[in-house]
Amino acid sequence: MMAPSDAVLAGWFEAHRAFLWGLSYRITGSAADADDVVQETFVRAFQHAPEQLDNPRQWLARVAVNAGRDVLRRRKRRRYVGPWLPTPIETSDEALPSYEPAVEGRTLEGRYDLLESASFAFLVALEALTPTQRAVLLLRDVFDYSVAEVAAALDLSDGNVRIVHHRARRVMEEYERRRSVPTAQTRARTDHALHAFLQLLGRGDVKGIEQMLTADVKAVTDGGGQITASRRPIVGAGPVARFFARLAASRTGHLEVSIRSINQFPAAFLEFSPARGRRPRRLVLSIDVNPAGLISNVRVIANATKLLALRTTSPIARAALGVR
Repeated sequence: MMAPSDAVLAGWFEAHRAFLWGLSYRITGSAADADDVVQETFVRAFQHAPEQLDNPRQWLARVAVNAGRDVLRRRKRRRYVGPWLPTPIETSDEALPSYEPAVEGRTLEGRYDLLESASFAFLVALEALTPTQRAVLLLRDVFDYSVAEVAAALDLSDGNVRIVHHRARRVMEEYERRRSVPTAQTRARTDHALHAFLQLLGRGDVKGIEQMLTADVKAVTDGGGQITASRRPIVGAGPVARFFARLAASRTGHLEVSIRSINQFPAAFLEFSPARGRRPRRLVLSIDVNPAGLISNVRVIANATKLLALRTTSPIARAALGVR
């Protein structure tokens, strides 16, 4: 069996790189891991791909999704200090398509749009799945693979795919109850709440912050052991309001705040100077907002390694979050 020529491989890389990166990022939740998976996929293509393929993307996707599952298994076996959150990706590229709900009268039967599937809320919900459940759900409900195509990609029977898919959807029921798709309306609601939250933080207004939060709000901080951060989720309007008010009051020096589109929703990027001790120099603050405009989740990503992705995000990575 002859390997594809360099010209053929270059054509595959150009045509399918964004798709493979988006698939790998959704499977692993990590930009660095997605880079590695895509690279590994094309190394394997160079070594093992047949010269003639009717559907190169399907062959490449099979390699990538299994490499991504392996990465996810290894990550879950390693000890991570504190809560783990996905790598933030800036999605301000004007080339990204806007998302609107399905037309009236059409149902998607639980399927997720590509833009929604790159949101923090969705990626965090995926963490409750096993690597195989995650791969099956993504292939079936995001990338629109048939049962037979998923079975071929993951070396499972059709019956096993259906069972795994059913179990994965059951795990995602909690997400479904609070589901928020990135429409213009939900983005605007998030932007409004984020600005108000930051203003109240600046004033140290604990009562005002508390009134912006749902009763069961949860705050999660991902420092990766690199900086001082809460190693457990903080739950409840009062505790969360006091935590962030204390955090804001403890800061001195210069602070720059910018609002960016990160993983399809407005989020705050904060830079502190000078950096002191184990306090973060930079962080991303992301929120989920319910239909009433109240904040139901607050996520802080202060892991410096993950924040590198915001400074080096390639057009391919940004486009990969919104293309098929």
